[in-house]
Amino acid sequence: MNARQPLPKWQPQMAGAVPSPCNSVCRIDAASGYCEGCWRTIDEIVQWARLDDGAKRAVWHELHRRAAEGATR
Repeated sequence: MNARQPLPKWQPQMAGAVPSPCNSVCRIDAASGYCEGCWRTIDEIVQWARLDDGAKRAVWHELHRRAAEGATR
């Protein structure tokens, strides 16, 4: 992936409503299958509005893991 955007400043363990990780950089990298802006897959993006807060926190946890590993897939 080219110039990857940093994840927004939110941590999965924070309380309250879980914000979307979208940062309006909406391009799916063909090699990894992840959005270049938020590290989500197409399925995670499509399902986001229907997820409960626990599932959203799990997605955030996965996004931080992907970012830390460089999202090679």
